[in-house]
Amino acid sequence: MAIEPSLLTSLTWFAHIARHRSFTKAATEMGVTRAALSQHLKALEQQLQVRLLNRTTRNMSLTEEGQRLLDILHPSLTSIEQVISELSESHVEPSGLIRISSSRTAARLLIEPHLGEFLSRYPKIRLELVMDDGLSNIVAEGLDAGIRLGVSLDEHMVAVPITPPLTTAIVGAPSYFQRFGIPESPKDLAKHNCLAYRFTTSGTLDHWSLTSPGPEKHTLVFEPRGNAVFNDDYSMLRAALQGVGLIKHIDLWVQQHLEEGSLMRVFTEWCKPFPGFYLYIPSREQMPKKTRVLMDFLIEKRSLLGERLGKPG
Repeated sequence: MAIEPSLLTSLTWFAHIARHRSFTKAATEMGVTRAALSQHLKALEQQLQVRLLNRTTRNMSLTEEGQRLLDILHPSLTSIEQVISELSESHVEPSGLIRISSSRTAARLLIEPHLGEFLSRYPKIRLELVMDDGLSNIVAEGLDAGIRLGVSLDEHMVAVPITPPLTTAIVGAPSYFQRFGIPESPKDLAKHNCLAYRFTTSGTLDHWSLTSPGPEKHTLVFEPRGNAVFNDDYSMLRAALQGVGLIKHIDLWVQQHLEEGSLMRVFTEWCKPFPGFYLYIPSREQMPKKTRVLMDFLIEKRSLLGERLGKPG
């Protein structure tokens, strides 16, 4: 049975009235008169032969039939509005300011190396990087997106992976190992100069957690007690490259130096994969085109990172 075109219009207007529980608010949003909305609702109820709203001079509520109809209409209309929005934006060049909350590590690994390419591809977009090693509330802080490790995200967060899974890497310079030897067991770390990282948000030291490769999977948690403490990744990395001591970081951060041979890795089999970096956003619904192209761009780079690390993208 075909639906009359006029019925579709009335159903849409009913959904707006029901959502606001107010003729006045719905009329203002839709740019029509209150009387026009009232007439459409009355005609819809007559056509369906059912009352959809209980209304008095002060209050309005949905009838059981009205609630059933709204439960069906709302997700369908939301999907239609999203498609229309996407279609209307499809021929419009992405533009505007994107404010991104990012840890310093994520910014240096995932944003800064590709910044020129992204802004050249989308010249009408402006990026503002908000460096914060804590987990930002992007909605409360008026941000468009955030980048964090997956292990730190709330399970209800809308997020997409922009790197493959990562692993911890414990590394040192060849010159360090020549002087002090290569530790054969994680317990030997207590005899080595393990450089520490202090989180700027909590002020706590980053502990080293290692999981045995055997079937028992026991975990060793080690607090580094070397002769230097850092709250900056680059400074800690430079110390390791100079042969000062061992450091712990994610494999992506030290991959280039491992390939060049300026750093060597130990206890690889004790370092288990964990979720990598994610781009998290307030909502997938009616996502601005500027945010969509940023997401697609970072997903594109994810596959390249996977190839570089020898992991699926």
